[in-house]
Amino acid sequence: MAAILCLGEPMLELNQLPPDGSGRVLYLEGHGGDTSNAAIAAARQGASAGYLTAIGQDRPGDSFLALWQREGVDARHVLRRAEAPTGLYTVTHDAAGHHFTFYRRGSAASLLTPAEIPEDAIRAARVLHVSGISQAISPSACDAVFHAIAVARAAGVALSYDTNLRLGLWPAARAAAVIHAAIAQADIALPSLDDARVLTGKEAPEAVLDFYLRLGCPLVLLKCGGEGVWVATPGTRLRIPPHQVQAVDATGAGDTFAGAFLARWVAGDAPEAAARYANAAAALSTTGYGAIAPIPRREEVLGLLGGSTS
Repeated sequence: MAAILCLGEPMLELNQLPPDGSGRVLYLEGHGGDTSNAAIAAARQGASAGYLTAIGQDRPGDSFLALWQREGVDARHVLRRAEAPTGLYTVTHDAAGHHFTFYRRGSAASLLTPAEIPEDAIRAARVLHVSGISQAISPSACDAVFHAIAVARAAGVALSYDTNLRLGLWPAARAAAVIHAAIAQADIALPSLDDARVLTGKEAPEAVLDFYLRLGCPLVLLKCGGEGVWVATPGTRLRIPPHQVQAVDATGAGDTFAGAFLARWVAGDAPEAAARYANAAAALSTTGYGAIAPIPRREEVLGLLGGSTS
């Protein structure tokens, strides 16, 4: 069974490529979905990772099963539905950054229910990783995630939660209520600063850290993009600066951070060391296009860190 078990929705990705001079707009087909990305990132660091979801009986679903097999992600508990498709999204780029358009209404994962959660798989894990997107895709999926959280807590399995706010999926007030109810039960919170400003109404990173620590989460990793990451516990906090890389596409960088952090955390690294490692992995993931292809492997991360995770 997997040590790191991720739950959510995988989606086929069409990522806009740079202009080729022909006037055509070209897209690179790939794979995405925040928690699937995190599972793959963890596996590429050498961790035991698995995935829980539902996918369609379609070509994108077949493609995901082949991907997880190649990446060493345990997909034995993935459900397949003949009546619902695997989701899809596009990524476009401009001077303001990258922009997502989602096609996920009625997707196989959005139909997930609490009764379909494989409880024994969760009980056998070291950590369960979920996100705001995992809960935003439908009311039944939201309930399924809360059920998975309850199973994990009852079994002493750690809970990791990434906010990954998508306001196109739900109103900010509902998102804040659901996400904060989950983070109050989490052992590791992974908000981004942009998400947290919407969810909490706080602007300064220190105020955001205070907010999430007061919810009762003992470890908060605040992802600040080009400004690095904050690591905070009730007794300590520090900012880890960013790495300077030639970034071309930040799609999936936060997911890479989450998976890489969990890989090192379950391996026994202290939170600061695991966060430094994950910070480097996330930076490297921005140097190529797409959510999956640029996720680095352990030797690449160690190369950027100079051969040390400390």
